[in-house]
Amino acid sequence: MKKLLGIRGAVCCENSEVSIRKAVEELCEKIKAANDISTEDIVSVQFTVTDDITAFNPATALRNSNILGDVALFCSREPNFTGSLPFVIRVLITAY
Repeated sequence: MKKLLGIRGAVCCENSEVSIRKAVEELCEKIKAANDISTEDIVSVQFTVTDDITAFNPATALRNSNILGDVALFCSREPNFTGSLPFVIRVLITAY
């Protein structure tokens, strides 16, 4: 029986399209490899970004990379808390 998992990760980057693309691709590749999940096992991917990430959408970066195939993607903005780490992209991958 397969078990549904939520796999989290985060990465810091610069606020540029190139940096966001590179960070998202590397993060998702590492998560996929470290957790030994195949593209077929992935149900959805949700990103959050801090307020200072405005240059490019991480979900679009992942979609364009074709690293995880044609899965449901979503991106939202994190709440802004005093003392939070800047320029952070977080991801939650739901997979079997």
